[in-house]
Amino acid sequence: MVPRRKSLVPPPPESCPLNTCMKYLGGAWTPNLIWYLAAGPRRFTELKHDLVGISSKMLTKRLRELTDLGILVREQISTSPPTVEYRLTELGLELKPAIDAIASVGMRLKEIAALPRHGSARASAS
Repeated sequence: MVPRRKSLVPPPPESCPLNTCMKYLGGAWTPNLIWYLAAGPRRFTELKHDLVGISSKMLTKRLRELTDLGILVREQISTSPPTVEYRLTELGLELKPAIDAIASVGMRLKEIAALPRHGSARASAS
């Protein structure tokens, strides 16, 4: 039997900031919302059009959650009919580099997945 190795890294603190951040970023559609709102304010119908496949119920839920967390601002504009726009707060804008990094890694993973399997890195690493 192979002996179990001890971890060389200390355990994360109980209130780990990474877990806290991922708790919110990991929600369905959240990274996509941040992606689209990083370019500027959007109305509900514009976001619904941007996020192909999202239901109105889910979009409403996610927008409320992110607004309650201080990641988004919901601004009611006095027009006829009344208009509501959503935009990222400063905190929300701080998430954009993380979303960009995740998207970059995602593109790299797509490139790797598209490579032929017979000479894969996994086979040569063994």
